[in-house]
Amino acid sequence: MAAPMEVAVCTDSAAQLWSCVVWELHSGANLLTYRGGQAGPRGLALLNGEYLLAAQLGKNYICAWELQRKDQLQQKIMCPGPVTCLTTSPNGLYVLAGISENIYLWEVSTGNLLVILSRHYQDVSCLQFTGDSSHFISGGKDCLVLAWSLCSVLQADPSRTPAPRHVWSRHTLPITDLHCGFGGPLARVATASLDQTVKLWEVSSGELLLSVLFDVGILAVTMDLAEHYMFCGGSDGSIFQVDLCTWPGQREKSFQPEQEHGKVFRGHRNQVTCLSVSTDGSVLLSGSHDETVRLWDVQSQQCLRTVTLKGPVTNACIMLAPVSMLSSDFRPGLPLPHFNKHLLGAEHGDEPHRGGLMLRLGLHQQNVLGGQDQLRIRVTELEDEVRNLRKINRDLFDFSTRIITHPTK
Repeated sequence: MAAPMEVAVCTDSAAQLWSCVVWELHSGANLLTYRGGQAGPRGLALLNGEYLLAAQLGKNYICAWELQRKDQLQQKIMCPGPVTCLTTSPNGLYVLAGISENIYLWEVSTGNLLVILSRHYQDVSCLQFTGDSSHFISGGKDCLVLAWSLCSVLQADPSRTPAPRHVWSRHTLPITDLHCGFGGPLARVATASLDQTVKLWEVSSGELLLSVLFDVGILAVTMDLAEHYMFCGGSDGSIFQVDLCTWPGQREKSFQPEQEHGKVFRGHRNQVTCLSVSTDGSVLLSGSHDETVRLWDVQSQQCLRTVTLKGPVTNACIMLAPVSMLSSDFRPGLPLPHFNKHLLGAEHGDEPHRGGLMLRLGLHQQNVLGGQDQLRIRVTELEDEVRNLRKINRDLFDFSTRIITHPTK
């Protein structure tokens, strides 16, 4: 059985020839291109292995493509304002978008806007789910990083603003990037900031594990899957490799490039904006405002390949190619629904959902009851059943009371 193919997915701010390009990681062969807009930074996401989503630079909509229908834009998801960052849950059930200082959470199966989170004071700059979709992390220009429990957010009292599980406020300048490791609620989160530091946090306890100070502002951060190394992209074009396994015991440390031999990747001529590591940790992908994407060998810090784009790179990531990307006849199981712009969409001007009661199982929708008449009949039946159950419960209570108060002699 052949090993899964790894691909690099990249976008730039010019989008002259295409909006997004996909190429095979090791051979460099161009596999797919998508047309129709300019993807903004931290604005690219894969949804359920079937759709590619791209938040448009400075625009109030998200473009969605079927992975194989690359030349035909499937849908424009309209939003209340320009989208500053975008992510999807690994289980494919939710879409998160940063719009100004607010976080919008949609349910994919219905398109319903479930909640709007307003705990940042300035624009949200980055969002990411944990690997098990149980938590998500947000970073903003207000220097705050917030860790949210998805369950708590969905179950919160509508009259109250949901509260994050942790508020990390140790950065002193805007947050530029974040990366969630593996482990779900036990994961570690790396955050980068213009304050020239990268900090490592623990989701479960909220504790700060490590803070590394650099000589330049850090605009991108990532870790390998084993979390042996942390890679940090600087505003001067350098990429710094921090060894997490041999790092001294202190929680705060300065990274000295002249003393860290063989741990600095040099080649970009402008700030590094995106970083991603291959599954086996052997190669590193970087994107920069110098309009190039570079592939590096991690062990030797040598550049293996340089791909020149038409504008500053806004997104560059490595992913395992889903089946739908490699199969020309693949089609999504279900089309994307209409995404509401407002909470309780039917009351705020969005199109109401007609057709009776909807049963949602994951991404699948089924029209269980086709019309209002059938719905009323079913409601009446359920009310009768509830009344019968209450009568049975009352009879059992009376019987138990008699047994307890008048025991047989």
